[in-house]
Parts: sequence; structure tokens; C-alpha cells
Amino acid sequence: MAIIKPFKCIRPNQESADAVAALPYDVYNREEAKAAVAGKPLSFLNIDRAETQFDNDIDIYSDEVYDKAKELLEKEIADKIFVTDGEEAYYIYELTMDGRSQTGIVACASIDDYLSNRIKKHEKTRAEKELDRIRHVDVTGAQTGPIFLAYRSDDTINEIVAAVRENTPLYDFVSEDSIRHTVWKIGDAKDIDAIRSAFESINSIYIADGHHRAASAVKVGLRRREANPGYDGSEEFNYFLSVLFPDDQLMIMPYNRVVKDLNGLTEDEFLESIAKYFTVEEKGRRALYPERKGSFGMYLEGTWYLLTAKECIMSEDPVDGLDVAILQDYLLTPVLGITDPRVDKRIDFIGGIRGLEELERRADSDMKVAFSMYPTSIDELFGVADADMLMPPKSTWFEPKLRSGLFIHRI
Repeated sequence: MAIIKPFKCIRPNQESADAVAALPYDVYNREEAKAAVAGKPLSFLNIDRAETQFDNDIDIYSDEVYDKAKELLEKEIADKIFVTDGEEAYYIYELTMDGRSQTGIVACASIDDYLSNRIKKHEKTRAEKELDRIRHVDVTGAQTGPIFLAYRSDDTINEIVAAVRENTPLYDFVSEDSIRHTVWKIGDAKDIDAIRSAFESINSIYIADGHHRAASAVKVGLRRREANPGYDGSEEFNYFLSVLFPDDQLMIMPYNRVVKDLNGLTEDEFLESIAKYFTVEEKGRRALYPERKGSFGMYLEGTWYLLTAKECIMSEDPVDGLDVAILQDYLLTPVLGITDPRVDKRIDFIGGIRGLEELERRADSDMKVAFSMYPTSIDELFGVADADMLMPPKSTWFEPKLRSGLFIHRI
């Protein structure tokens, strides 16, 4: 039984939503974030990455940065850039990219469901990455970036969403990257009760994206429980902001790889080495996107190759059977010497949204060889999480990205 509850949302006024909505804080480095907010005073990135308000000699993790985030948020609430809904509600958040839509429920999930693994994970988090968001949430007293959750599609929820989508939306705008964002409010008491009940019948919910944000929100909630030993579970710090999408609407893009060198091998030696576990077919100069599981595109010295994993290395194991694991275990590690892709500086990862042209550009400039991947499926993600296992790093790339600033949850 999952607790997915409505909440009193802080959100932009209708005229400001487009200007406020911002990509997640962690898609930018410091220089990119500062450039992204230039001339955009309402962009929520100013609050999510408040170091953009200071000179570069200020430590991005200093107290004054988090205090500035709180100051900016409170000012925009006072200036009515943000409004606070007076009653608890769910919201529908639809994102449309290239004519394809995914429609989720904006709500708050329970930290107890996270701790009991009813909300399942597939990625290991790093404490140093959590610390920044822990401080941001704690100082601002608000969760500002929703966690991307997935669940197995439910007819009751689908029917309510379809009906509410017939109404006039709160927001409907197209962002700079050509993604259409549409939001509706679910305020009818019967619909709220039906959605809450439907989620109670769903045994497992999955973190699709946002593991560090989720872990940070949970840790802030636990801190506040310690500070308030008389808590009864109804307090807002017991929940974290989420958008929940049905599995049949989600698209996972590949997370491609580029490697800096051939680990001391000549081109012929490299091709001979990988032939032990892969059939290798030369395909010419036309960019190659693999069409099925167990196949990989490889770009080397201006030529594309199709690599197909031999049957002897295919696996039914939820993790070992992933394409990213097969490439890692039977090519990147034994042939190219990439033993720990999390820290090895010879490998880089390129989200599928960047296209195969970016793979070619990198391999022709600062890298040597590129691999295009067949995307991990949502069923594979569920399978790994259900087995209480972890995916290899950079296994999934979700598009489109949820915007920050459209929904804020006070704790």
C-alpha cells in the first residue's frame, strides 16, 4: 500500500509559469547555470542554484548561498510571483516532445514508503551529492524539484486523468527546448479520494530519475522527526514532492559511451580482441543506431560497425543481462581497461538526446571510439529494482526533463 497524498501547492501565477519553469539544477555546471539565468530574473534556477547570484569566488556550498535561495523564494512568494493553493489537491503534469506525450500525477510520496522499499531504487547515491540538496531543502523549508516516479499503469487513475484533461489547464506553454508543458488541477474530492485509493492498491513504485533528490528529501524528513519527537506522521516533512507516471507512457533514451583511446592496441588488434565475444560487421559511414537488445553501434576512425553480443555472454540476470553491463563486462573492462566507469577519466557518457552526430564529433576530436546503445527498457528498470539490485552507472536517460519551480512543497 503506497501513500501518495495531495498537498497545498505553491506554484507560479499563470502569467509567470513559462518564465519560472527551469531545467533541473543538476544538468548544469556552475558556468552553465550562471549563463542560463542571465537576463532571466524569474527563472527558478536562480533559486535552485543561488550561487549564480554571487561572484565566482564564493563557495557554492557556503551558508550565504543557501540563505540567498531562501531569500529569493520568500521574496517571490511575497511579490505574488508564486501563489499558494488553499486546499490540498493533486495536479496533472503533461510533457509533450516531438508529438509524444507523457502525463503524470503531481503529489507527495511518503518517506516511510521510501525507507521500507515500497518506493524502489535502482541507483546508488553519493553522500557528497546529497549534502547540497539536503541543505537547500532544509534552509528554504521547501522541496522545489519533483522526483520522477513510475508505476504500473492503473485504469482508475487513467480515467480520472483523461476526464480532467478535458478542462481548461492552469498552464500551457512551450519551453525554449520545444517541450510543451501543460498542467491541470485535480481538486474534486471524489477524484482525490479515488486517486489516493488507487495508489494504495499499488504495491511498488519506482524512482525513475532523481535518486539524490529523493534521498536528500528523506534525510531532511528524518532530521525533522528527530527535532520533533512528538510527530504523528501527518507533518509535511514526512512526504516528498513527486510526479508519478504510468509505465506505458515512459520513454527511456540510450546513454551512449565514448572512450579516449584503445588501451595501447592498434585498430586491428582492437577489432580482433572484441571479436571474442561480439560478431563485428563493418557498416560504413552511415551512423548506426542499434535496433535490438544485445547489439551495439561502434564508431572508429570514420567507420561504423555493428557489434552483436554472442549467445555465450547473454544473461537472464536482471543486471548482468543489461546491455550496459554486457558492454562493460566484455569490452570496456577486458579490452579497453575501463574497470570503474564512475571514476575513470578515459570514458565519457552522452545522453541519447544529443544524437549520434555528437558521438561522431567526440570520437573525431577529443576521444577515439564511440558506442551507441540500445536503450534500457522500463521493464528492465523495474526488474532490477524488484530484485533489490543496482544498475550500472549511466544506464538510463529520461526525456523530457521535469521542470523545477512549477510545483513547490512546503515542509
